[in-house]
Amino acid sequence: MKTIITLFSFLFILTISSQNNDITSKLYETYDTYKELSLDNRREKHSDIQPLITVLKTNANYTVKKVGTSIEGRDLTLISIGKGKTNVFLWSQMHGDEPTATHAIFDIINFLNSPDFTSEKKEILDNCTLHFLPMVNPDGAQKYKRRNALGIDINRDAVRLQSPEGQTLKKVRDSLQADFGFNLHDQSTYYNAERTNKPATISYLAPAYNYEKDINEVRGNAMKVIVFMNNIIQKYAPGQVGKYNDDFEPRAFGDNIQKWGTSTILIESGGFKNDTEKQEIRKLNYVSILSAIYTIAKENYKDISIKEYNKIPENDRKLFDLKLEQVTYNLLGKDYILDIGINHYEVDDETHSSFYNIGRIKDQGDLSTFYGYQTFNAKGYKIVAGKIYPKTLKSIDKLSKTKACELLKDGYTYVKMEKLPKTNNELKLPVNLIHKNYKMPELEIFVGRKATFLLEKNGKIKYAVINGFLINLDKKETNFKNGLIYR
Repeated sequence: MKTIITLFSFLFILTISSQNNDITSKLYETYDTYKELSLDNRREKHSDIQPLITVLKTNANYTVKKVGTSIEGRDLTLISIGKGKTNVFLWSQMHGDEPTATHAIFDIINFLNSPDFTSEKKEILDNCTLHFLPMVNPDGAQKYKRRNALGIDINRDAVRLQSPEGQTLKKVRDSLQADFGFNLHDQSTYYNAERTNKPATISYLAPAYNYEKDINEVRGNAMKVIVFMNNIIQKYAPGQVGKYNDDFEPRAFGDNIQKWGTSTILIESGGFKNDTEKQEIRKLNYVSILSAIYTIAKENYKDISIKEYNKIPENDRKLFDLKLEQVTYNLLGKDYILDIGINHYEVDDETHSSFYNIGRIKDQGDLSTFYGYQTFNAKGYKIVAGKIYPKTLKSIDKLSKTKACELLKDGYTYVKMEKLPKTNNELKLPVNLIHKNYKMPELEIFVGRKATFLLEKNGKIKYAVINGFLINLDKKETNFKNGLIYR
């Protein structure tokens, strides 16, 4: 009997998904039509979205109003559209370095402004009123930092309400008495769906509202919508969905907004291979959020079984950018076999508008339960130290990518310069630059070290790891981003 009920639940969800499949597929296929092209990287500032908001102020379909001010004086703006009785509140970038859904919000607004999908938009706007607070932490966004200008995590300020940004979020939620809330974030790209090598591209949570993790109608509705959204994401990123641990956090906004009576859906945008600026993940946000809003408008989420919610894999954090398996490392005259996990950490420029990478060893030893965006079986390869090229170059112009790869084959990973560039700390060539008087320390493999070394097999150098990026020296295959300049 239990099997029959489970099968019925699955078929029911499948039916609901099928009813919305047409709009979901069309949203995905036509996304480029509505993508807001002025927003194309993760380090946009408050000033970058103001022209878009200004245009909406002239559109009679919208109500656009200032609802608060950040510590440093930047406006917090609420954008509303629709005439339905169900209030849906979406807020993004509570953490300043988490902008993926902010971009998706303006894509959604472009969709709403288009002449397309007439019947679907009528269904949404007749039954729902949508409210967007696209950038809760503009001061953090200015410096591409998680916290606000006061140095606090706004998402831990729901009770004390010491930040003006947190006060605004609470005030808006209360004034709307929102039925549904979408709490939109980015998470680390190193999360994976538990026990798989797949990144947690999207992670969900219907936050608990008490320590007992009880499920009332409010939280249950959030779970049902998440089940629906998970089915959508599985179509475009199969196996790449995770679920956050639902331990109650009494200071968090998501947990409290759930407690205050708004069905709250946390969406975290994680990693997707070769999607550094998270543009594919932005598209998945757009498709899944719009589809969810459509389901809310039609109220056909109500009959979804919340049992399916618990089948979503838990979030885990076992991904590296590069994983080397079973590589040989000689220490004090003895060979050891290691797995090495390397991550590419981002370092912002002074204006927080772009970045370069520093590749560091994150872990080493037996990493058999971990995974990599890129994994290389290095069995039979030996780590060897790179050498300093004996000639001192007067200009970087003398060094091409082809020349750099030839140097690597000869065992040279560092090149001396007469004068190093004054403003740059990185270069786009697969070697590292050093000053002619720089003293290079001996190679040691340890956690935290910058990852530059060579991989030798049968006496020949076959691969290079330069600043954490693996380079096949025969095929010159690599996803290399930048080398470093050592002063």
